[in-house]
Amino acid sequence: MIVIDRENSLSHVEREKLLDRVMGPARFQKSSELLRRGRLPADGLAFVAHDGKHMIGTVRLWNVKAGDSGSSLLLGPLAVEKAYSGSGVGAGLMYAALNAAQSTGHKSVLLVGDPDYYARFGFHAAPANGLLMPGHFDRHRFLGINLGNGDALSGSTGILRATGQMTH
Repeated sequence: MIVIDRENSLSHVEREKLLDRVMGPARFQKSSELLRRGRLPADGLAFVAHDGKHMIGTVRLWNVKAGDSGSSLLLGPLAVEKAYSGSGVGAGLMYAALNAAQSTGHKSVLLVGDPDYYARFGFHAAPANGLLMPGHFDRHRFLGINLGNGDALSGSTGILRATGQMTH
């Protein structure tokens, strides 16, 4: 049975192995990684999926300042074990993360990813149009969503900056 739950302090090693298998070493060159490096994910906003004792998926949200619009979250990476591709695990992780972010008062989420995949969760390029990532990124893959009834990202400009708590 597949279970999605919040990541715990013992998940780190298994999560890193999963990310290595699914995404490989190229994940460390992504612009999003510049914002995550040396930081902890947003409090209570890191999720994992297990099938029995095996971790099969992960997603985290990170605190960032989205230019002049202020506080936002950066989603990623979302990774699911290849054998579970198309099973709904990724969607389950996305909904868990977005619902938790909204219920804890966050107003927006940004990510760099496949526009066709993330559109079904409400992500589009327009909310991120005036924002920039540090380093190289594909503009058409930089997406945002406003949570709830607000419009936190509308008209925002500037570069994303990490604001999350530093690791030790």
